[in-house]
Amino acid sequence: MPSALLRTALPDLPVRRGKVRDIYDLGHSLLMVSTDRISAFDWVLPTGIPDKGRVLTQMSVFWFELLGVANHLLTTSLDDVDLPPGIDRTELEGRSMVVRKAEVVPIECVVRGYLEGSGWREYRGQGSVCGLALPTGLRQCDQLPEPLFTPATKEASGHDVNIAFERMAEIIGRETAETLRERSLEVYRRGAEHARRQGIVIADTKFEWGWHDGQLILIDEVLTPDSSRFWPADRYQPGGSQPSFDKQYVREWLETTDWDKNSPPPEMPDEIVARTRDKYIEAYERLSGRTFPWR
Repeated sequence: MPSALLRTALPDLPVRRGKVRDIYDLGHSLLMVSTDRISAFDWVLPTGIPDKGRVLTQMSVFWFELLGVANHLLTTSLDDVDLPPGIDRTELEGRSMVVRKAEVVPIECVVRGYLEGSGWREYRGQGSVCGLALPTGLRQCDQLPEPLFTPATKEASGHDVNIAFERMAEIIGRETAETLRERSLEVYRRGAEHARRQGIVIADTKFEWGWHDGQLILIDEVLTPDSSRFWPADRYQPGGSQPSFDKQYVREWLETTDWDKNSPPPEMPDEIVARTRDKYIEAYERLSGRTFPWR
């Protein structure tokens, strides 16, 4: 198994580091590099998942092409990027996107098609998801009557907070809020329909949008195992948690440890790392119909 890339270093280029991505300012555009870092419960784990960043990048590129939605991607080629001398381009290949700069809309646009996660926890206590009333008698992981748009704030702590649509409209304006709700639901529906044909249920996901030249465009990543819950359709059985192709596998392993979620998380065993890598790659190959080049 290859080693994980946890951090990139491109001297003399301004950089902003997120949980997973190192984003370099190229002047008129950005170089977005997806590392192999993985986060859970608002912590970045000390162990990476080899090639995870390549899976996220290749899957986002696939969806940008398939969906045809205005987005930030310019190119995945590094040929025209003026990188500092001595940089090993091979470690950046497959995990890098040159993207348009955009004014990020400060809202996570979450779409839920199935009842799981924080939505399931709220429903059990209140019969609703993010304040939206649902029919009684639904089971964990049941498909919802219609996909729900449940926005959240983007918090510096990494722990996003669910908000009502009316609050979203107050923050960014009603017209923009209504446009993002409509577009997010449409992108989810189209993506979920394609995924189901490929044998995967997309239970929920989150999108990020930004303004570029007066136009709302899709930014960051789209419909990846980091931003979505992916379940194998042939094993889908509501009434409990589902097997998954996403980082839920890592979350579930962490729940079996004695980690208190308030101190640095433990190292992942090799078998958990390998299994997680396999799940990410399988999700990409199923959804795209392509062979993962770095397998």
